[in-house]
Amino acid sequence: MEKKCPECGTKIIGRKDKKFCCDYCRNTFNNKINRGNKNLIRNINNRLRRNYKVLIDLNTKGKTKVTKAKLLNFNFDFNFFTSIYTTKSGNTYYYIYDQGYLPLDNEFYLLIKNE
Repeated sequence: MEKKCPECGTKIIGRKDKKFCCDYCRNTFNNKINRGNKNLIRNINNRLRRNYKVLIDLNTKGKTKVTKAKLLNFNFDFNFFTSIYTTKSGNTYYYIYDQGYLPLDNEFYLLIKNE
């Protein structure tokens, strides 16, 4: 029985358990299958990466106070973070990996680096 490549339909030559005619067809086939799931993850990771870069660029000393407008000017998205830490006193810190921010009064934010 002649096996055919599921991507391009050409005859497969080689081992009995070979499924694709070449690496290009194998990669193309698998990318088509996983396209939807990977786009969501890629988009979320890109937003997290952008937020992380903004925090690093603005917080050079390890602890800095900035305005919400300044964060928004750098396209910071407050909906994307990796963890939340609430202190005993009730303050809620939002973290993107090791960089965090604390909402303060009057549209200010305290940027901190978790050592």
